[in-house]
Amino acid sequence: MATQQQRMEEPATKEAAQQSTTDPAVLAAVGSVLLAQYQYFMRGNKMMGIFIGLWAPTFLSFASYFNQRRMEEKLSSVGPSRIMNSLEQMLSSR
Repeated sequence: MATQQQRMEEPATKEAAQQSTTDPAVLAAVGSVLLAQYQYFMRGNKMMGIFIGLWAPTFLSFASYFNQRRMEEKLSSVGPSRIMNSLEQMLSSR
C-alpha cells in the first residue's frame, strides 16, 4: 500500500522525467549521435563521424554543470539553518 508521501512524489518524478527528455541538451546530444552515425556509416567519413560523436558528452557535461549550479543557488537561497532543521526533522521522525 502506497503511503501519502510516495503518492505525492510520483507526479514530481514523472514531471522530472518528462522535462529531462525534452531538455535541449539531451536533444542536441541525441542529434549529434545520429549525425555522427550518418557521417560514419552512410557517408563513410569516419573521422568526421568520430568528431561529431564527441559532441554528445560535451553537451551533456555542460547541461550537468549548469544543473548543479542551479541546484547550488537554490540551496544557498534556502540557507543552512533551514536545511539543518529539515534534516533534523526527517531524522527524528524515524
